[in-house]
Amino acid sequence: MTVLRLARSELKRMTAGLMPKLTILALTMVPLLYGAVYLYANWDPYGNLDNLDAALVVEDAGATTSDGTRLEAGAKVAESLADGNVFHWVPVATTQEADQGVSSGDYAFALKIPQDFSANLVSPGSFDSASQAMLNVTTNDANNYLLSTIVDKLTTAVHSTVATEVGEETANQLLTGFGTIHSQMVKAADGTSHLADGVAELRDGAATLHDGTSALSSGAGELYAGQVKLRDGASQLTDGAGQLSSGLSTLKDKTATLPTDSRTLAAGAAQVAAGNAQLNTKVQDVAAQLDAADQGLLERVVGSNSRLVAEGVLTQEQADRIVADLDAAAGSSPVAAARTKIQADAAQIQQLASGAEAVSTGAAQLAAGTPALRDAVSQASSGADQLHTGAAALATGQQAALDGAGRLAEGARKVDDGAARLADGTVTAADGSRTLADEIGKGAGQVPNPDDAQKSNLSRVMADPVAVSNVSQAKAESYGAGLAPFFLTLALWIGIFMLVQAMRPITQRALASNAPSWKIAVGGWLPFLAVSVVQASLLTLVVNLALGLDPAHPVLMWLFMLAAAMAFSAIIQGVVALLGSPGKLVVLILLVLQLVSSGGTFPWQTTPQPLHAVHEILPMGYVVTGMRHLIYGADLSMIAPTVLGLAGYTALGVAMSTLAVRRNKYWTLKTLKPEIAV
Repeated sequence: MTVLRLARSELKRMTAGLMPKLTILALTMVPLLYGAVYLYANWDPYGNLDNLDAALVVEDAGATTSDGTRLEAGAKVAESLADGNVFHWVPVATTQEADQGVSSGDYAFALKIPQDFSANLVSPGSFDSASQAMLNVTTNDANNYLLSTIVDKLTTAVHSTVATEVGEETANQLLTGFGTIHSQMVKAADGTSHLADGVAELRDGAATLHDGTSALSSGAGELYAGQVKLRDGASQLTDGAGQLSSGLSTLKDKTATLPTDSRTLAAGAAQVAAGNAQLNTKVQDVAAQLDAADQGLLERVVGSNSRLVAEGVLTQEQADRIVADLDAAAGSSPVAAARTKIQADAAQIQQLASGAEAVSTGAAQLAAGTPALRDAVSQASSGADQLHTGAAALATGQQAALDGAGRLAEGARKVDDGAARLADGTVTAADGSRTLADEIGKGAGQVPNPDDAQKSNLSRVMADPVAVSNVSQAKAESYGAGLAPFFLTLALWIGIFMLVQAMRPITQRALASNAPSWKIAVGGWLPFLAVSVVQASLLTLVVNLALGLDPAHPVLMWLFMLAAAMAFSAIIQGVVALLGSPGKLVVLILLVLQLVSSGGTFPWQTTPQPLHAVHEILPMGYVVTGMRHLIYGADLSMIAPTVLGLAGYTALGVAMSTLAVRRNKYWTLKTLKPEIAV
């Protein structure tokens, strides 16, 4: 008995009547009903979200920005949502009405824009009142669990759009502020540059002032020295005038008895004649002393004037005036009159000495003239007293002038010190103001001053600084295409599993033959393979043509589905052949394990660790991965190893079936009457 004959015999048995044929047809349609119908129902659910009613409440009162622009962000968001047509947005007046609608199921969810939405959006313009703008969402998982996830994506998109738009406006205002700061700093730099120039001029003026005050201080010192000399000269003049006054006073006292003496002279002319020589000598000495005193006073005044002129205290004109006044006073003063009188008397005495005979007459005349002489001496003494008093007053005035000159010198020194400090300070101020001007100029260059195009570009970048560039090496075109690899594989396994409900893994007739065990095993498997190939082909054809899956490699996908059908049918037939009715439960368990470990929805790496081993051992995970590569157009290098792996799973199934044939060739009581039949 050949393998093909065994397979044909089983197929004839299954098609020998209307009901068996309908059963085979129904079993062939199982993968199509499961896989294609499920994919059809879920092919593009996101494209039909506009059939869901969503409540939209807009309570936003609007706000005015810092530049006077009116912002109606709530109305703008509502308009954008309506234009997007993602959901069927139903305007609702109040939040209470919207929440009640979500609770009753009239609305899938509610999106509420509060009254202060726009006001909070513009609040970042104020440092002390910035607040987040809120979008309030109300969902109810009793309406649908996945709605919460879908709504989260929607509100995230709305949040990103509004945040980007508002952030762009805020960034634009910030950059405009930078431009204003730049302009003002440029003006400040110009102002500080002018300030630096002015301070430099002040520095030069302070230096000139310092030079002047230095000269003033030096001149005041020299003036003080000249006043010291003038004070000394005035003191000497006072002393000389005192001596003159004392001498004239003595002369006055001496001449007080002159009238009496002259009468006595007149009475004793003989005595006068004898002593006229001595008297003449004394009179000549007095005249000489008066001349010497007068000449000495004049010389001292001339000398003092010369020194004062040399020191700059007096001008030459003032000095000449003082000498002229002194000369004029000397010619009409009592001293001059006394000197003249004494000289005349000396001549008379000389004449008296020459002629004793005229002594008596001269003595009488002298007696008559001595009162006038006494008065002249008295006047000369008074003049000398006045000269002494004037010289003393001059000395006192010179002392006061000396004190003033000292104060002037001290003040000039202080002024010079202040001018020196001012000069030093203006040098520092000039350097500082120039440095300030340079630094402000540098700072102005570092402050951004973007033009309109730059502000627009920078505002967009600052509002949305991170952009994601998605490069999809392989991409599913729809939600259904994303689920197709998993559900096609799962439908194929379920369809083959349903075959064991109507087809026998191993026929009793074949077991009774003398054919080799492997032939009987392969002959029992081939009917399963034949039906599963039809299942895979029909499923592939309907999904590609009716649903529009449009795989990148349609022929390779069909061949890969046939390889998966070969491996799945061999494993399922082998397990059920080896274990009998309990084997069906094992196949169901294998289905459940592969359902959760194959990574059909979430990546298999996200499953618990024990399921990772299941993924590595069982074939469905490899088939799902291979289908993704063939449908989406990814790298095909893993297809060949996967096909080899499926061939290995096929060999494993045939080996289990061969082992079952070998064991079942010997009938037992359990064979005739199994403990359980499913």
